Amino acid sequence: PSPPGTQQRGQKPDPAEPALRRLSHYLLSHYQKGTRPVRDWRTTTNVAIDLMVYAILGVDEKNQVLTTYIWYRQHWTDEFLRWDPARFDNLTQISLPMENIWVPDILINEFVDVGKSPHVPYVYVDHHGEVQNLKPIQVMTACSLDIYNFPFDVQNCSLTFTSWLHHIRDLNLSLWRQPELVKFDRSIFMNQGEWELLYILSHFQEFSVKSSDSYAEMKFYVVIRRRPLFYTVSLLLPSIFLMVMDIVGFYLPPNSGERVSFKITLLLGYSVFLIIVSDTLPATAVGTPLIGTYFVVCMALLVISLTETILIVRLVHKQDLQPHVPDWVKRLLLERATVLLCIRDRKKFSQGRTQSSDISRQVENNDSTAKLNNYSCEDPREGEVVGSTRSTPGFAGHAEGSLLMQGVLREITAIRQFLEKREEFRGAAHEWLQVGYVLDVLLFRAYLVAVLSYSVTLGTLWSVWRDA
Repeated sequence: PSPPGTQQRGQKPDPAEPALRRLSHYLLSHYQKGTRPVRDWRTTTNVAIDLMVYAILGVDEKNQVLTTYIWYRQHWTDEFLRWDPARFDNLTQISLPMENIWVPDILINEFVDVGKSPHVPYVYVDHHGEVQNLKPIQVMTACSLDIYNFPFDVQNCSLTFTSWLHHIRDLNLSLWRQPELVKFDRSIFMNQGEWELLYILSHFQEFSVKSSDSYAEMKFYVVIRRRPLFYTVSLLLPSIFLMVMDIVGFYLPPNSGERVSFKITLLLGYSVFLIIVSDTLPATAVGTPLIGTYFVVCMALLVISLTETILIVRLVHKQDLQPHVPDWVKRLLLERATVLLCIRDRKKFSQGRTQSSDISRQVENNDSTAKLNNYSCEDPREGEVVGSTRSTPGFAGHAEGSLLMQGVLREITAIRQFLEKREEFRGAAHEWLQVGYVLDVLLFRAYLVAVLSYSVTLGTLWSVWRDA
């Protein structure tokens, strides 16, 4: 028996005409593409869709746009595109122009721009009326991109397929394949770019606005992960190298001015490095990546390191007439801190303290000795000599020699006092140098602990995020 609607298709086709042309004329001669292809209006048209990701073309973090290239497939039943294969040389499938038949108005809700997709003008139709529409699409969709974990970030962007006009009672959606097959299908994915496709999740739901009719929605969640090797080599490693050189710079002697210039050079180099990589870091209006905070903290650590160096250099290069190190500083740094820091030559510090105290006591003794010498330089018979100079001219030469000797002794005493005072200043400077050395070791170890703790914490967080 002939299929329904044969009499309505017009005159009988010529059997001498090719089967494809006869079938195309038979199907499209009285076809009306403006109405939904069902004989009973109560029948729901079920459209099965499928999605495969071919490539990730771009991720624009600033504008929150994801550009992908997908292979999209649709499948539905058209009740007016059926025929008997026996009448058309057993032809069971034919390709028809898309503009000549009814096509469901399924769109992607996240569309923000029309991509450069190739135009496929045909669809496949089999003798049961099943229509297959296969086409590649370049999709530019809005996506909420989270760049906090950059460059170890994982993005989850959705593609929502829905009919823009038809309600769910007229047009329903379903999944062409099983969700498990869709999830791990990476057979056509180009796997050589910056992004790696992890999986594709599918979810069906009904959507309604307030009290209006419901619409069918099929959501595909495309989960992608960034490959961090390039950013690790170009961003993290140079920063780590500069921080290592800053730590090595603490081994320069604190009493030399080279350490300050070295750390200033490192700080300037790091500033130039941040200017260079500023264009590489993704930027959004809602937040900054953690790696940006990492760079800022590293620069802050370099500034703290330079400040510590300036403090130490100021201690070990104090001016003359400096006071002695306070006793509480000696007890805190030269005794307890050396034991706490396990400084091997702490005995030298205690010896230096003993020598400095001996020098101070020696200076006091020398001061008293100088006073006694001043008195001893005066002859006890000076009064008699002076009193008898007027009466005894023979003593005049002796008095002049005694005055000359007194002047020489006073000069020698002044020189000795100056040398002793200089030794006292040297002892005080040596004490400050010891204090600066111990304080330098203390600050260096605290700085090293802070850098290591920060690095371990950041590395652990990135590792957890990457594994998750």
